[in-house]
Amino acid sequence: MSQVFRCHVGIGPAVEGEALVANDNFSARYDLDRIQGVFSRPQHALAGQSYVDKILVLNTAKGGVATAWMLYEMVSRGMAPGALLLNTANTILAQGAALAEMPLCDRFEDGDITALIKTGDQLSVDPALGQVTILNG
Repeated sequence: MSQVFRCHVGIGPAVEGEALVANDNFSARYDLDRIQGVFSRPQHALAGQSYVDKILVLNTAKGGVATAWMLYEMVSRGMAPGALLLNTANTILAQGAALAEMPLCDRFEDGDITALIKTGDQLSVDPALGQVTILNG
């Protein structure tokens, strides 16, 4: 039986993909090697792991305006996450996701999304409905 999580109405198209989860924060500028497609900050919980085409499930957005254009740049090169699911996003990240047409959802009703979804779960993300479904649940 599928498990469904409700959240604030998000940004971007509906997608399906594999989750990559950590109770850590997210900055496209400081956490990622955008050329290699991996988390590069040694202190990040996902250090060394590829984020390309993964649905990233993380705690909160951090950083400033550079993240907005970096999301767009990653999408343009085919080296971007498939979607971002955060407990809380900020306006800069939301603007970047909108510019990049990258799915983004936050503010989940069921609690800490990093505790509810596991790495490897197959997810369906529908930002327009404010809904994330674990397909293999």
